[in-house]
Amino acid sequence: MAKGHRTQVKRQRNSEKDTRPSAKLTYARIPVQKACYVLDAIRGKDVESALAILEYSPRYASAVIDKLLKSAIANAVNNNGMNRGDLYIDECYASNGPIMKRIQPRAQGRAYRIQKRMSNITIILNDNKEE
Repeated sequence: MAKGHRTQVKRQRNSEKDTRPSAKLTYARIPVQKACYVLDAIRGKDVESALAILEYSPRYASAVIDKLLKSAIANAVNNNGMNRGDLYIDECYASNGPIMKRIQPRAQGRAYRIQKRMSNITIILNDNKEE
């Protein structure tokens, strides 16, 4: 249970708000496991080397994550006034999204279920200055 009146709870939650620049993609048509292969490769890297890794990665998820990373960089530069050269990937993760359930007809009138999985991908940047 929350402690205090709802306005006090909201005030406390907003005062502890995370100010790091980020970008989030919801309902990406990529399974979480396949997205995590690419995210593990770029976690903790500076943005220039991460963009280079994504450029030459053969996976489909790398193109989607590349676009998301460029959006997070633009958020950091335009909204927070950060220098692009100082940015690195602080956190990146994928979580489960909804699952589309489809039917595949099989022999003798049977039907197999196909699950087309989605994911929610989040990238959080930070600058190299220790605060």
